[in-house]
Amino acid sequence: MKNSANTISLPTVSNMAAAVLFIFSFAILYHSVISKLVHDWATDDNYSHAFFILPIALYFVWERRGRLAEIVPRPHWLGLISILMSFAVLLVGILGSELFLTRISMLGIIAGAVLFVYGWQHLKVVIGPILFLLLMIPIPAIVFNQITLPLQLIASRFGELFLSILGVPVLREGNIIQLPNLSLEVVEACSGIRSLISMLTLGIVYGYFLQKWIWMRVGLALATIPIAILANGFRVAVTGLAAHYYGSEMAEGLFHAFSGWLIFVIAFLMLFGLHQLVLFFVPDLRRKARQNREGI
Repeated sequence: MKNSANTISLPTVSNMAAAVLFIFSFAILYHSVISKLVHDWATDDNYSHAFFILPIALYFVWERRGRLAEIVPRPHWLGLISILMSFAVLLVGILGSELFLTRISMLGIIAGAVLFVYGWQHLKVVIGPILFLLLMIPIPAIVFNQITLPLQLIASRFGELFLSILGVPVLREGNIIQLPNLSLEVVEACSGIRSLISMLTLGIVYGYFLQKWIWMRVGLALATIPIAILANGFRVAVTGLAAHYYGSEMAEGLFHAFSGWLIFVIAFLMLFGLHQLVLFFVPDLRRKARQNREGI
């Protein structure tokens, strides 16, 4: 019995020591990268949600602790290759002053460390939370700019459509909406990229807690994209409507900021409504969802 106890405890102590060593080395290696990343979260409204990503990801891992404890560690040498390749990406990012590469390399090193110390089965269990961390990394500027312009045009089109339905005379030229008494420009900040990223994050978390089936989780997450675009177009229309009847000052300041929060709430209600609609038309899915919540 004594030998058996020692056999069980030694790997545990070894794994704990490896985890402490990894965290210490990771902190030294990435302290400047993490510091700049946190600074960007605090100063860029598009990624203010990123402060919640790491705690949520850690919760996802904690929730899987039972499954992880049942798996026998089988370290794999490919994990070391992943760590070395991620370190190379870090060096390239530092030398090329490319923030995205330095940040994305963190995830490669984390995944590689899990594979190297524990093996494929452990990595399979935690790969979801690791990929979830992608949402805390700002999109490269070259990609960001390619996304925001089409979103500006889409928001302008939806705004024009909604205003026309409401009987407001409107003419759109690109991302500029011409009203009888003023011009309303849908700038980058109003493109909806902020609500799109936040809604995608919310959709993933919402699906994770309320659905156990992967296809439903993926479907709910993907549904946040058109929902966020539609809601932002409605926000542009509401802003144009307020500006048309109450003056240009209504298109700026407190009303503009408040409308952003209001539309985000509306977008969430649309996501919730879509989910309930699917459950309504698929009775078996609704029954299984109820059993899942009740722990049956």
